[in-house]
Amino acid sequence: MAVPNGWSRGVSVLRMHSPCLPLRTGCTALPRSFASTASHEHTHTRDAGQGTSRFNWAALGAFAVAGAGLLAHHVIASEPVDYDAVRKDIEALLEDEDYDDGSFGPILVRLAWHASGTFNIFDGTGGSNGATMRFNPEAHDGANAGLDVARHRLEPIKRKYPGITYADLWTLAACVAIEFMGGPVVPWQPGRLDKKDGSHCPPVGRLPDAAKAEDHIRAVFYRMGLSDREIVALIGAHCLGRCHTNRSGYEGPWTHAPTTFSNEFFEELLHNKWTERKWKGPVQFENAPSKELVMLPTDMALLHDKEFRKWVEAFANDEKLFFKEFAAAFAKLLALGVAKK
Repeated sequence: MAVPNGWSRGVSVLRMHSPCLPLRTGCTALPRSFASTASHEHTHTRDAGQGTSRFNWAALGAFAVAGAGLLAHHVIASEPVDYDAVRKDIEALLEDEDYDDGSFGPILVRLAWHASGTFNIFDGTGGSNGATMRFNPEAHDGANAGLDVARHRLEPIKRKYPGITYADLWTLAACVAIEFMGGPVVPWQPGRLDKKDGSHCPPVGRLPDAAKAEDHIRAVFYRMGLSDREIVALIGAHCLGRCHTNRSGYEGPWTHAPTTFSNEFFEELLHNKWTERKWKGPVQFENAPSKELVMLPTDMALLHDKEFRKWVEAFANDEKLFFKEFAAAFAKLLALGVAKK
């Protein structure tokens, strides 16, 4: 599985000795920059016999002094974190019969996606580092409507593990949710910091507008440094969840199994006949004749654009390929805005 630039691959050794979260089938090494920016957190090494975690941060003490100016803009986590325990607690809060389709998984994926998708490769602003959606104006950006539900759902875990930053918690929760719902293991590393206030929020308007077409899609994703293949893979997350009129203005699920991670989004997009829905809401499309599913203008753009469609067809025909490409692209998305040396 591909990993983000600046990250190294390793499983057996790193599961014992690195400050990375050991997901079920392995993990990747912590980038030097993640280790540096996390210098005031307690990392952990694995105890093979007991699964508990402890780490000595003395080796990073020099950075704590040299980086004091940088850290003044962040909230610093100060307690050790048992990431295995955090993972289990995230899994425990995912399912709830009284919420939506019975799972908070899809909205937790959306939270991490929107927190990360503000990155601008040209000036380095935005991205997952900082968890600035806690503040205005980002918290009330129309594109983030409803995500207060996801943030609130994770608050008990933040209180239980005060050493984890919001930025790490939000991104980890998405990775756990994806795997819990049947998706691939997404490489993830701790080390993100939390900004102290809304002065660090990225400009409103950086997230994709579902009403627009392929030129807009490319403008948004290219600004993050992502390729056409990665764009289509990431939009494949529409296999999860549904649209809500009180959030996005749109209505309905993309697939028949909105709490299962799969390549069904691409299969439905490719093999159904889509007609514009007749209603008072924004332009969206419904499958004929059942009218049970929805596609947005940005989804339909994947069919109309030759390069995008190539990947739609590839992912519809090969779920393993989609899982591989999605895991790599989503890991890259979650790392945007985290400085690398």
